[in-house]
Amino acid sequence: MPDSSVPAEFLFTLTAKTAPGITIPGGPQGPRVIVPVTGGTFEGPRLNGVVEPSPGGDWITGRADGSFKLDVRIVLTTHDGAHIVMTYTGIGVRTAGGLQLRTAPLFETGDERYAWLNTVQAVGIGSSAAGSVTYQVHALTV
Repeated sequence: MPDSSVPAEFLFTLTAKTAPGITIPGGPQGPRVIVPVTGGTFEGPRLNGVVEPSPGGDWITGRADGSFKLDVRIVLTTHDGAHIVMTYTGIGVRTAGGLQLRTAPLFETGDERYAWLNTVQAVGIGSSAAGSVTYQVHALTV
């Protein structure tokens, strides 16, 4: 029987602040909500810093089954000045406890200190509250 465990390394906890979104109802793929990311922080054992207030946002698409598709692009700035683009797609669902989010982040940077992120496929498990979203982000390892 194959091993069902997935090796992963904890990267960071990310909390992003959000502003009220712009709703576009009746689109061909479903209703859209564009939510600006207005800042935030990330902290982990190998990297930490801030989420830049601009540019950044989430282009959410409502789906017929009540779930929603996430499409996010943000810029992270590390405590030592490196800029990292973090993009992710994922699925969100409403539960009795609020919004539950599952994502697949990728990273891009030209900074040699963090070049290892360019080959990372991560997974994020998150939730949302009024005005913010928080994720636990893990790198899948080989």
